[in-house]
Amino acid sequence: MRAIEFQRYGGPEVLTAVAAEAPGPGPGQVSVDVAWAGVNFADLKARSEGYRVPRLPFVPGLEVSGRVRALGPGVTGLSVGQEVAALTEGGAYAEVVVAEAATVFPLPDGMDLRTAAALPTVLPTAYALLHSVGRLQPGGTVLVQGAAGGVGTAVGQLARAAGAGAVYGVVSRAAKAAHAKEYGYDEVFTGDFRQRVREATGGRGVDLVLDPVGGDTLRDGLASLAVFGRLVSFGNASSAEPWSVGPPELYPLGASVSGFSILALAGTAPAELRRLTAAAFAKVADGTVSLPVTAEFALEEAADAHRLMGARTSTGKLLLRVGA
Repeated sequence: MRAIEFQRYGGPEVLTAVAAEAPGPGPGQVSVDVAWAGVNFADLKARSEGYRVPRLPFVPGLEVSGRVRALGPGVTGLSVGQEVAALTEGGAYAEVVVAEAATVFPLPDGMDLRTAAALPTVLPTAYALLHSVGRLQPGGTVLVQGAAGGVGTAVGQLARAAGAGAVYGVVSRAAKAAHAKEYGYDEVFTGDFRQRVREATGGRGVDLVLDPVGGDTLRDGLASLAVFGRLVSFGNASSAEPWSVGPPELYPLGASVSGFSILALAGTAPAELRRLTAAAFAKVADGTVSLPVTAEFALEEAADAHRLMGARTSTGKLLLRVGA
């Protein structure tokens, strides 16, 4: 099979096209003939920093759509040839990938494979951030870092559908603001957003902050919370050094800080992941949420996809065309 791997950490140039043996499923696993693979910022961190890389060489990629190729021992509820989306722990930049059966999801009626490839990480993450971890209530206010990216685009629409009182976004460049505003955001900020959030909320602050960036944005997000507000960290795209937060920052507001990882959920609570994914996919199937695919690349052009995402100019979702 064709695959893209890296044998050392570095820039996009370390991504190399190789011929590899197609993997087969073990007990409780499913192999999938990949049609499309999603590109995520976690793939860039794996390539450059070794994020979640068990050993080298490594084939990156966390999500695919395609057709079931083979079922491992003990797998039920799926059939060979069935169209699915899958969350993986790597290996998605290839013509065949193996995933745990619990993270392989049959497609809802009418959903095409291209759309499905954009969903397995982004949509359940967005749904969990708002509902399971963030506990958004009708009328609550939300501030989202990275509002023009895949998760941010989904969060804006899901928050609006959930009856949020206001949805605010933060983007790295003014050019991304127009994109975010098409997907549920009332206002979109760049630069130092703390004062603008206070002005927009009449000095109150927001009920929920969602942050995939880390570093100083976490501090600024905490400073933007209303009384009894909640901050959820779900990434460290900035690669900033960790910082500590303690009682002096939290108890005056009754604030809480939580973390979230879709891969941690998959590994520890697969039944909950399936519940969240089914609920989230239903929002796409019924038209509540759309995830724009803003760029497509051939599998061999994975390095170009990484360059575009790494430049922080992309919006929406980037896909690799594998077997479509």
